[in-house]
Amino acid sequence: MKSIERRYRSIEAKKHFWSSFVCFAEAVKGQYFGKQTISRWFGKLVEKDDFTGCDKKQILKHLEDLSNPAEDNQK
Repeated sequence: MKSIERRYRSIEAKKHFWSSFVCFAEAVKGQYFGKQTISRWFGKLVEKDDFTGCDKKQILKHLEDLSNPAEDNQK
């Protein structure tokens, strides 16, 4: 089973100069995680200072889109 936390920790260890938000975005990118899973782990792993002043709903929507990319062949 794929794990956001496992992927996040691996990226964080390799790219320790990246923010927690960027590490999280890279961890979910193209992995087809669900909305609830992304939301739950976002709250646990991403530091609040990394997204202060931004709309959390928009951030979570962006992460969901990043995790579940649109198919190019939908026509």
